[in-house]
Amino acid sequence: MRIAVGYLRSDEGRAALEAAIAEVEQRGGTLVIVHSMRGGERDEAEVVHEYDRALEAVTDDLAARGVPHEVKRYARGGSPAEDLLQTAHDEDVDLLVIGIRRRSPVGKLLLGSNSQDIILQADCPVLAVKPPRD
Repeated sequence: MRIAVGYLRSDEGRAALEAAIAEVEQRGGTLVIVHSMRGGERDEAEVVHEYDRALEAVTDDLAARGVPHEVKRYARGGSPAEDLLQTAHDEDVDLLVIGIRRRSPVGKLLLGSNSQDIILQADCPVLAVKPPRD
């Protein structure tokens, strides 16, 4: 089984990653971690460096836990939803795991929703995970 997770350094991203790890540990298979950047972001080199360090820590933890995994990094200008959906298609993923946050209806209207795009367009099941409340 191949399980893909969209990775972010946020509460939502951490919740999604932990849920995806639990799914791989329960079902077996390989975890595909997808990190997507649009490029052209302010202080991009520092942001990339910070994500590289964070992903290295995640992969070290996964290796120590014995979780088979791969990391896919994209900075090709697509949205995170596009990159995750494309990876799911290309890698024949059986389950997508995404972190979601609460947003107002107006916020969704103005900014769109990667989560909504993934849920509506994915060809495989999607597990949407919320971080625990404080």
